[in-house]
Amino acid sequence: MERSIFSARYCFVEKLSRDGILSPPSVAVIDSWFHWITTKMNVDVDLIVYLRTSPEVVYERILKRNRPEEISISLDYIKSLHELHEDWLYHKRLHKCPAPVLIVDADLDKTKIKKEYQRWEPNILNKKFGAHI
Repeated sequence: MERSIFSARYCFVEKLSRDGILSPPSVAVIDSWFHWITTKMNVDVDLIVYLRTSPEVVYERILKRNRPEEISISLDYIKSLHELHEDWLYHKRLHKCPAPVLIVDADLDKTKIKKEYQRWEPNILNKKFGAHI
């Protein structure tokens, strides 16, 4: 899956909250639902594959895609989301990760990213990851 309930809460909702777009009561409602879903439903995660990409590369790729729905995305917005993902998945400062994290350098070109994925694919698909990633 490209996104998850965890990245939605820990990164996107957090960004909206910090920017004042979501009020504290709105965040409290979202948190209540997040807690209910993560404790009452089976949303267990075996592995998080973090395609770690610099904000500048993300922004270049957005500009290159030239999608109308992405025209208003700023580099500052991407930098803020990147910091939240880094704090959560790389530095593990903000929130507890629900699974081990495999970090893949996604600043590489497509060919090199594909090779990197192929290197890890058997482990990813066979769920052979433990705590040592």
